[in-house]
Amino acid sequence: MSARKRQARTIREQYQDAVASYVAAGGDESVQRVITAVNSLSHKLDQWYTRQLADLDLSHGEWSVIAVLATSEGAPVTPTQLADAGNVAASSMTHRLDKMTERGLLRRSPDPANRTRVLVELTRQGWELFEAAVREANVVESDVLAVLKREERDQLAALLEVVISGLDDVETG
Repeated sequence: MSARKRQARTIREQYQDAVASYVAAGGDESVQRVITAVNSLSHKLDQWYTRQLADLDLSHGEWSVIAVLATSEGAPVTPTQLADAGNVAASSMTHRLDKMTERGLLRRSPDPANRTRVLVELTRQGWELFEAAVREANVVESDVLAVLKREERDQLAALLEVVISGLDDVETG
């Protein structure tokens, strides 16, 4: 099949073909329908988020730092924790934090309980960027979920939360 014909297929057709392929290879259809749907949605959202981050002059790595800091319940975070969360080497995180500090998005300060450790937190400018990104993403995310009634969104969220709550119990190695 040519690239042009592949592009002309709808996302739903691509999804159905992928599920059929996974089932033909031995996958359980109900599992493949869910996992393929979640992956397809995640992939499409990632494309939109990439464009949004570019418009905000942020890399994915910088967004990862901002998101971790913004969701840390106001507690400062160490560079090591940020490196672990971003799945990058500590030296790469240090470089990223240097750039973000220069841009005024975050501040680093010595940990008063352990002066050899540094704590990182968002500045007002960093919070404003986080809030702007969330508001912009919410527009696209709301459009994506508009095909569902409120009750259906609540039901989908509840089902996914059940799956998420079991992730720590799943052995993957």
